[in-house]
Amino acid sequence: MIQHTDLSQPIYIRLKEMISNGELKQGEKIIQEKIAEKLGVSRTPLMKALLALENEYLVESIPRRGMFIRALDEKEIIDIYTCREALEGMAARILANKKSPLVIKKLKACFEPFTSQKDIDVDAYAKADEKFHSLLIKLTGNAPLDKVYFFTNIHDKIVGHGLVRTPDDTLDEHFDIINAIEAGKADDAEQLIRAHINKSKELLINQYNTKKSE
Repeated sequence: MIQHTDLSQPIYIRLKEMISNGELKQGEKIIQEKIAEKLGVSRTPLMKALLALENEYLVESIPRRGMFIRALDEKEIIDIYTCREALEGMAARILANKKSPLVIKKLKACFEPFTSQKDIDVDAYAKADEKFHSLLIKLTGNAPLDKVYFFTNIHDKIVGHGLVRTPDDTLDEHFDIINAIEAGKADDAEQLIRAHINKSKELLINQYNTKKSE
């Protein structure tokens, strides 16, 4: 049961987690009574939290039907990658200018376990990939950037497509990005992360186009 002086805030956070981890899925109708019972809260703070999520484009209210977890279309998914490209490019530039050994250590730690593996565990790599991209933002220490990225990242996660490209395609790219940051090459770091994300975006676009032509 959630206990807090302002119940809407922890409910808001918990609902975001439920969307992110798949407890609440795209297109699913939100049964307020069921969620209120599960979280041990009343309908009033729950509705306040849902309205906050609606403002963040995660929930949508359909007249005479109720509230639903928002389902993203193909264009919106591609737009998310465009946003990530810009935000992570900015983050890589900031980190390159910082030249922090601790930052480099944390970024390298994401992928070093895979350098000696012949057959990389895809699930473990996917988690490392997610951690790496989140760290790029968090390690900047830029709170507004972190907040904007979280909004973009959670939309990306609810798509649920996992890795777009294989570890063989991206492992070296990740280390190239890290090496550019370590060398303090801000332009290179930004261009490399942008290219890295853009390759995945272009692959998704091709996949969508292929489905349409079938």
